[in-house]
Amino acid sequence: MPGGRRNPIQMSNLVGAVHNVVSRAKDEAKDAASVIADGGHHEARHFVDLSIQFIGASGLPKMDVVGSADPYFVAKFDDKLSFVSTVKPDTLAPVWNELWKVKNVPSTATLVVEVLDKDNGTITDDHIGKFSTPITAGAKECTIESLSLRRNRGTFWLNIESTPSTDVKAERRQYIFDGPIRYSRHFSPTLGRLTNLNDTRLYSTWKMYIKGVRMFFGDTVQPWNRNYKAAQTIFQGPTSIAVRSTIQAGHRMLYARSTTNGFGVINTPDDIFRLLFHATPGLPEGLPCTTTGAAPPSPSPFAHRVKPAVYTYIIAVEDDSFRFSETGAAFFVDFASKHALHANCAPAVRYSGEFHPRPEGGWESFSDETHDDAVRWELVIDNNSGTYSPDAMMLPDLKELLEYNFPGFTVHAFDRNDPRLAQSREACRAYALNKRGVKQEELQPHARAGEETLSHTAQTQETLAPEEHPGDGEAPVAGTTVGEPIVAPSTAEEPAVDHSAVNRRSAVFTDGRDYLNAI
Repeated sequence: MPGGRRNPIQMSNLVGAVHNVVSRAKDEAKDAASVIADGGHHEARHFVDLSIQFIGASGLPKMDVVGSADPYFVAKFDDKLSFVSTVKPDTLAPVWNELWKVKNVPSTATLVVEVLDKDNGTITDDHIGKFSTPITAGAKECTIESLSLRRNRGTFWLNIESTPSTDVKAERRQYIFDGPIRYSRHFSPTLGRLTNLNDTRLYSTWKMYIKGVRMFFGDTVQPWNRNYKAAQTIFQGPTSIAVRSTIQAGHRMLYARSTTNGFGVINTPDDIFRLLFHATPGLPEGLPCTTTGAAPPSPSPFAHRVKPAVYTYIIAVEDDSFRFSETGAAFFVDFASKHALHANCAPAVRYSGEFHPRPEGGWESFSDETHDDAVRWELVIDNNSGTYSPDAMMLPDLKELLEYNFPGFTVHAFDRNDPRLAQSREACRAYALNKRGVKQEELQPHARAGEETLSHTAQTQETLAPEEHPGDGEAPVAGTTVGEPIVAPSTAEEPAVDHSAVNRRSAVFTDGRDYLNAI
């Protein structure tokens, strides 16, 4: 209205559009600078697309007192991109046969592989050895060496296929993960202490490596929301150090890589459907139950149906992984932020919010008499995150990213204030309550009577052994703010966090349900 007050959401969108234009202009400037640095000969810098088959290893040393070893490996390109394998239990000759595709890799890059032994229940894993190799094409037989004495610790086999990159923007978009889409399912450490559990999904989280994040988002990230009280308690002020410490301990425990993790590859839309099933009740194989005498839960009649559930998600900056769990997951109890727990208190994410599946036409028009495979499924995703308050102007990019990764789904990306989102989300929850036997308390984080929460377990761990976490990085000096350097800014090439951009995202969260759902 002329002369009236401007809509804050419209102003946010306008400023967001300007920010994106500026970001793209900076990218173009970087490309031009790289050409000048090469003396104007842009073609002198070669890029390749790689397909690496990690075959296996043999001759690994015995690492465990009981048994042999539970090996896995971490592969990295120049510390720019990493690949973490599955864990192979109790073997000194693991066979992985895992594939890693990466686009726009500089032809001078080096592949470094570190082999480790997974120790369940401990914070760190035993180092077996490592090796490095150039990325020239062909089959490779590499000697694994220990870090200190350079002793032979076994042999590793892999095969590299290489083709010249065809991306005209390869200089700007280096090290683009190109599949296959892999995922791991992790279980809260409190799960093994429970019996008669009807839904292990409320104690599970998923980590999925999706393709092409930088092709759609570039270097744009979403910094923590300085206008949001819950985020301030995590990232700002002297007490924030203790808050972050507990959340990071919870993250380590929740996302611990172990022999009980579930692993898989997304090849078809059916693979996504299976991840969204109610699933078989009870404890996952390999997790001990410390309480005996309880009768096992009855099988759910909906075990192999898509569950009407709302999920909390983040897309991480550090590895472009898509991490998610049900919004009502039990392990969220007493943590200051769901999204910060998934992000390991990172000062920025690629994006964050919530999502839920729905049949075409919405849950309000669905009936269980219709088989799931007879329906076209949709994914409704949003930016409903108070901790990071993602820019709504990036929702079209988010939609394109998910359609690129999950072509079997129709994707709807809505702003958190869009009434269509609220209608779809409430219809999803109503169907779960009225048709699928989901209880009201399961829609929000809750702890069962006598249950030890993940937050309490994490606090106990930090109290007993706070010095055992060197991998978390040094904590800021008391009173400083995460994201602001104590001295000179780091020269590491990480996506820049534009803190001025966060000011355009108003603190529109109110008390009550919006706060509970969005943190």
